[in-house]
Amino acid sequence: MSAMRPLSELTAYLDGYLRTAEIPDEPAALNGLQVENAGQVARIVAAVDASQQTIDRTVRGAGPALLLVHHGLFWEGHRPVTDRRYRRIASLVRHDAALYSSHLPLDLHPEVGNNAVLARLLGLTGVESFGSYRGVTIGVAGHAPDALRTRDALCRALAVALGIPAAGLRLISGGPDRVERVGVITGAGGSMIAQAVSAGCDTFITGEGAAHTYFDATEWGINLIFAGHYATETVGVRALGEHLAVRFDLPWEFHDHPTGL
Repeated sequence: MSAMRPLSELTAYLDGYLRTAEIPDEPAALNGLQVENAGQVARIVAAVDASQQTIDRTVRGAGPALLLVHHGLFWEGHRPVTDRRYRRIASLVRHDAALYSSHLPLDLHPEVGNNAVLARLLGLTGVESFGSYRGVTIGVAGHAPDALRTRDALCRALAVALGIPAAGLRLISGGPDRVERVGVITGAGGSMIAQAVSAGCDTFITGEGAAHTYFDATEWGINLIFAGHYATETVGVRALGEHLAVRFDLPWEFHDHPTGL
């Protein structure tokens, strides 16, 4: 077994690095340490969701784990610890696994954030922030590289970057075929299409959106690409898991559990 690190050191670092206490979020996000363990960490597991399947996979490894997730345990709100909530927490406690969740702080982080990482994977240049949510700026926008200046080329590159079939993308061709300025807000960012238009984007990449965003895109003249809520939010936890593992010299892995959504 590799050397272990104090859980308190890892969580203190994450709190500062992600500015966990400073970033406003949904009340049920409960960013930060959601479940502690006996105090030591031997390995790191990164995942998008704190599902039962992810927890079961995490606890099978050797040594106490720190599970890093984007969507934590408490999205249903203030509920009794019964049924599936009990089973998730009981499994973590029984196997001495800790859980740390980061929602908006991870979305908007300039180095390991979902939006920033996806923009880097696509090679966007001149990247700037845009898109206000709960008083903080969460999105990024930049210029497409020459090789991705058409909608089809951008979609192919996006599918490769996310490790999904191109058929898994949904393109609403409301804007020009020649792509210039691309906005990125992962997850459920479809509602922010108006802010992408205001930021001068001719193309907007996100995970999912409501039905009316079809008409938003076609009437405002912007290309809209839905790449899946889950798929677009795998990149941040991967980057965070690797960053933390390198800093604290711990092994890490990414648990992939696609939802198809």
